[in-house]
Amino acid sequence: MLRVHFTVEDLFNVTFADAPLPMVELAMAMVAWQRTDEAAVFGRWRARVGQELGPRARPLLDLLRPDGDNPQFVEPYARTLEEGLADVRAAAPLLTGEQFARAAARAPGPDSWLRALWGRDREAWNQLGGALTAAHESVVAPYWARIRQSFQADVAWRTRLLAAHGIKVCLASTHPDAAWSGTVLEVDRPPHFEVRLGGRGLVLMPSPFWTGRPLVAEHPDGPHVLLYPALTPLPLTSPGPVEGALDALLGRTRAAVLQRLVQRRTTTELARDLDISLPSVSEHTRTLRAAGLITTERDGKAVLHAVTGLGADLLHSGG
Repeated sequence: MLRVHFTVEDLFNVTFADAPLPMVELAMAMVAWQRTDEAAVFGRWRARVGQELGPRARPLLDLLRPDGDNPQFVEPYARTLEEGLADVRAAAPLLTGEQFARAAARAPGPDSWLRALWGRDREAWNQLGGALTAAHESVVAPYWARIRQSFQADVAWRTRLLAAHGIKVCLASTHPDAAWSGTVLEVDRPPHFEVRLGGRGLVLMPSPFWTGRPLVAEHPDGPHVLLYPALTPLPLTSPGPVEGALDALLGRTRAAVLQRLVQRRTTTELARDLDISLPSVSEHTRTLRAAGLITTERDGKAVLHAVTGLGADLLHSGG
C-alpha cells in the first residue's frame, strides 16, 4: 500500500506541474512498453513500439523496470532533452554507494554494461546517453504534441475538480484504489511505501504513459512529486486536431462512453453500442469512475453504469 502523510500545510501547498518533462516521460514510456496491464488501451501501442525501438535504445530495459521503481537520476526534472542528458551525466559522481548497489542489482549478468556504469566507466555512461537519446527519438519526440495535450487536459480537469469538490477529492481521483484515512492518502496496491511530506508540499504530474498506482518522488528543489496516470493515456489522444473539448480531455472513445451514460447502460450494452471489446469498456469505465464522472453498481449479473452530476456538468460544459 502507498501511504502519503499530509500535514495541514501540505494540503494548502498542492500544485500542478506546469508542463510534461521529456526525461520523465521517456522513462515512463519505456516502463509502459514493458507492462502488460490495460492491454485494451496500450496493446497496439506496445506492439508498435516493439517494432520501432532500435537496438541502441534497448539497454535501457536493464535499467527501467515495469514497476516504475527506477533510479531517479535517469529521469531528471529537466525542461529539455539536452538539459536532461547533461543532468544524467552530472549525476555520476554524486551517486551514493547505496544507490549504486541498488541499481547494480538490476544487472542481468556479471558482464552487464550496468556494472561498468556503476564503476563510472566512461564508455558505459556514453552508452547510457546514446540509449536515452535513441529511445527519446522513437517513443517521445514523435508524440510530444499528444503528450502535451494529455497533460494539459488532465491538469484542466483536476483543476476543475479541485474547485468544485476540494483537494481530497482531487487527489483521490488519481487512482481507482485511492482513498483518504484522515490526512493520509492511501492507495491499496503493492508494494508498501510510506512517505511523510513534512510541510514541503506536493506537485501533481500526470503522465499519459504510466498505468500503475501513483508514484512519489522527492524533488531536489523542495516538494515531493506525485506522478499518476493521466485521465487520457497516449493511445487515446488524437493524432490530429480534436473535434471538441471533451474529446481533448478524454479521448474520443472514452468521451463516447461518458456521453452514452446519460442513460444507465450495462457494460455489454456499451460494448455493443460503441463496437469495442468488453475489456476496453471495463478499462474506460474504471477510469471514469475513479475521476468521479460515473457510478457503477451491480444488479444481479448485470453491471450498470451511469453519469454523475459532475460528469453531467462536464458533458454540458464540453458541448
